[in-house]
Amino acid sequence: MTGVSAKKTRRRARRAPPAPKDAVLADALPLVPFEGFTERVLQQAASEAGVSRDLLARLFPDGPLSLVEAFSDYADAEMRRQLGRAKLSDLKVRERIVMAVRTRLAVLRPHKEAARRAAAFLTLPPHAATGLKLLYRTVDEIWRGIGDTSTDFNFYTKRAILAGVYSATLLRWFSDQSDGEEVTEAFLQRRIDEVMRFEKFKAKIRERASGLPSLSEIFNPGSGAPPRRRSRATGA
Repeated sequence: MTGVSAKKTRRRARRAPPAPKDAVLADALPLVPFEGFTERVLQQAASEAGVSRDLLARLFPDGPLSLVEAFSDYADAEMRRQLGRAKLSDLKVRERIVMAVRTRLAVLRPHKEAARRAAAFLTLPPHAATGLKLLYRTVDEIWRGIGDTSTDFNFYTKRAILAGVYSATLLRWFSDQSDGEEVTEAFLQRRIDEVMRFEKFKAKIRERASGLPSLSEIFNPGSGAPPRRRSRATGA
């Protein structure tokens, strides 16, 4: 392929229309701040994107809930894409986490009111399970995006801890009106500091506990089994 042909191919790729699902999401997000995640918004966005009702039903089988899920998946994917271009190797783990959380908030920033509406939508009892699923996906994408490869028990504890940090920071961000979102930044740093102090505390406890004798050693250093209690009646 010549250089000219390659350039034309790249230009055609850049001009390629978005996938139908992405097109519906793009047309829905400007409507959500005014009407929320509703069936009406979904139908209007589909009409603007030129997506038929039959295709819409296949792309968004759970209606507005599927639209919220598509929004979250978009934010996760864009965050991972941006993290993939960042130089993370020189950063400490806590700095990578802070960067990842900042990045996801930056992805949401043009759609902040839609993100607020999505969070409120997911707090409704019928949607709570999906909310937890999407939160797990996000923190999993964060850990993977910063290069975490753990597969042991830490795999789950890391995600559980980060879920608390991210969700609390997101809620703080929704109400942040400060210049440069300084309040959110300070809140995030405090939460990370709290986690790091807790992790250091756990490490110290494990270190101290490793030097203590086991229960079997305490009961009976010779056999590893608890000693038999002597009977006063038989002396046995």
